[in-house]
Amino acid sequence: MCSVTPTASRPVRRTAALLALVVVLVLAFAASLALGSRWLGPGAVWHALTANTGSDPDVIVRSLRFPRTVVAVLIGLCLGIAGTLMQGHTRNALAEPGIFGVSSGAAFAVVLGLQFGVVESVSSTVWVALLGALIATFAVQQLASRGTGSTPVGLALTGAAVAALLGALTSSIVLLDADTLDSYRFWAVGSVAGRGMDVAGQVLPFAVIGLLLAAVNARDLDMLALGDDVAAGLGLSIRRARLLGLGAIGLLTAAGVAACGPIGFLGLLSGHVARRIFGARNTWLIPAAGVIGATALVLADLVGRLVGGAGEVQAGVVLGIVGAPMFVLVVRRRAVAL
Repeated sequence: MCSVTPTASRPVRRTAALLALVVVLVLAFAASLALGSRWLGPGAVWHALTANTGSDPDVIVRSLRFPRTVVAVLIGLCLGIAGTLMQGHTRNALAEPGIFGVSSGAAFAVVLGLQFGVVESVSSTVWVALLGALIATFAVQQLASRGTGSTPVGLALTGAAVAALLGALTSSIVLLDADTLDSYRFWAVGSVAGRGMDVAGQVLPFAVIGLLLAAVNARDLDMLALGDDVAAGLGLSIRRARLLGLGAIGLLTAAGVAACGPIGFLGLLSGHVARRIFGARNTWLIPAAGVIGATALVLADLVGRLVGGAGEVQAGVVLGIVGAPMFVLVVRRRAVAL
């Protein structure tokens, strides 16, 4: 009679844990459709999704709640995976997407767009922010390909330098122009409010390419965790793996920031929670972090709607308020390590 060894049963446990996370995401998605300033029953939600008759509940679900929830899932998935990739490539437990200058590049582009009247709607903001984020990613990538920039420390320092420069330029513009500051601050807080399926469609191609690159890069990260010398001895091209990871981080973060603004802390939280459940194996860690990020952003948006009364608290604010104590608990219960 054969018995299942602990090693053999580990993939089964991880699969079950990942499926459980997906179930939680589905429940969060359903709650986002039903709850808000006006609560709707399961029957009303199902009717709105399957037999639209133009009633008030149908309009609320199909035109307002469903699109923003889809955007929250997509962007949470992107930012959760981007944060985990960053922590792996920089070997820095506190790394998050903004450290590569991607968020700063998007913010600088949005400010310029506001200054010159190019940004006039959510749709135009997406394209301007996406362009700025991709340019910033390309700049970091070019700098990282020279000298010691391909090392984890070099990548982090290069990204931080670019982020600091772009952040200073952004501040200098908004502080000198009150109108630009008023428009910029609503985007900079990070929110899925007002985002429709058109926004999801605009960033989807970049998100898909980024997710594919992340999937390819997962195995490279497992080898890089052994050390660059060992990974090179196993036949891995260190430079290719670093640039592939940077490309994935850039595309995923650009998609997220362009659609919803610079939502901080999500990538940091998702990676650590996933690592606590699944360990350091990136082939499991990366998809788990994506599901956790999607769930966290959907729930943050839902909480913001429930506590905001007639208005709402933006998802980026909720994540900062609720996510920070949760992250402290995670760190206290387990030493921060990669």
